[in-house]
Amino acid sequence: MHIEPGLVADNKIWLSYVTAAGACGYTLKSAYQAARQRGLDSTLTRSAVVTGLVLSFFEVLPHYPVGVSEVHLIFGSTLFLVFGAAPAGIGLALGLMIQGLFFAPFDLPQYGMNVTTLLVPLFALEAIARHIIAPDTPYVELKYRQAVALSTAYQAGIISWVAFWAFYGQGFTAANAGSIVLFGGAYALVIFVEPLIDLAVLFAAKSFRALNDSGLVETRLYQAT
Repeated sequence: MHIEPGLVADNKIWLSYVTAAGACGYTLKSAYQAARQRGLDSTLTRSAVVTGLVLSFFEVLPHYPVGVSEVHLIFGSTLFLVFGAAPAGIGLALGLMIQGLFFAPFDLPQYGMNVTTLLVPLFALEAIARHIIAPDTPYVELKYRQAVALSTAYQAGIISWVAFWAFYGQGFTAANAGSIVLFGGAYALVIFVEPLIDLAVLFAAKSFRALNDSGLVETRLYQAT
């Protein structure tokens, strides 16, 4: 996952440090709450699993540069549903950092923009989930329309943040707008894939209810609130 190098000039990139600090700070707050609810071991274990998954998503699965960024299969809604918001946020941030340190060092200057782009939509997704999923519904019982809504919300958030960074960095020019539209159109195709993957993963999870007591998955996956 990377915003194209040079999209935002060095004298403007300070804003990404501010947004990243806010996003990471909220992630740590969420992680603290998760650790109090499920225990530190469960939170750290789930975060480690997500980190490995995210790194494999970035490095192994197909990804293509389109317009101002790259199109990836990130599975943000899947990670949220199975592991919870805090472990998903930590895993996204650490997976992105490890990718930059060891596989794509040219991404490190854009880390603040990239991590903001991944984390803010995730926590917006968490808020949306509270509104569209009834409290007595475990995640394994989600309907297709709910999976679509969650995936759409996450992908739309990513597209919106990429567009923001592009307009912030390059201004409101026709060429820049065209590159943003090209990226957004390509990324929108992910919306047709991820809800099906979400449902497939949730369907498979129904056969492994023993995970409910393992601390490896989000409690809400099997239990209503």
